[in-house]
Amino acid sequence: MPIINLISGPRNISTALMYSFAQREDTLVLDEPFYGNYLSRFDVDHPGKEEIIASMLLNVDDILNDINEKTSTGKTVFIKNMAHHLIEMDLDFLRNMTNVFLIRNPKQLIASFAQVIPNPTIQDIGVKRQTELYDFIKTFQPKVPVVDSSEVLKNPKKVLSALCEKINLTFTEKMLHWDPNKSVVDVPWAKYWYANVQKSSGFEKQPTSTRELPIHCEPLYLEAKTLYEKMYQHSLKA
Repeated sequence: MPIINLISGPRNISTALMYSFAQREDTLVLDEPFYGNYLSRFDVDHPGKEEIIASMLLNVDDILNDINEKTSTGKTVFIKNMAHHLIEMDLDFLRNMTNVFLIRNPKQLIASFAQVIPNPTIQDIGVKRQTELYDFIKTFQPKVPVVDSSEVLKNPKKVLSALCEKINLTFTEKMLHWDPNKSVVDVPWAKYWYANVQKSSGFEKQPTSTRELPIHCEPLYLEAKTLYEKMYQHSLKA
């Protein structure tokens, strides 16, 4: 069965999109399977770091074997991945997946991310890594779908329908709503990052999306803005 690999940056609507695909009866979702591997290899300060590392497979081959075993269920496997987790590793496994990119205006992304990690870097926010991965994946998957979170929020049905068509799935209205009292994954980082989506019942623009960008993050925003605009021109529009 196919593997849909979402390559996102943090503080996007990636968790909402994972919830959306989890409503499909023909789809199994996996949440950031390389997170523990990433935390174990790099000196980054993330909330719950030790708990996350202890709870996950850390060897890349073991992680990929687990993903491949999930395909034996007869369901499409939808993976929510973070671009900045996919660094300094052999990425040939991406050739066996249908890759999709999820991007967000970096001003909103950085302002949100800085509430949890006050001094984010270009590596933390994943924007630069997304552009690198996009250029790499285009060499073997010429038509790579790019989804922008703001476009999804303008018209979820239209953008998700267009996405499903590009990845050879049939769109279903079930993807637009979910039960706010029912979590679709059980991961230790949910308590730090997933408060908004766990209270939501669909794709909703959060009041915090208008949060001011911290002054000390302005240089990071200017660096990320050009990279974001490069990918936005290829995104599905509402």
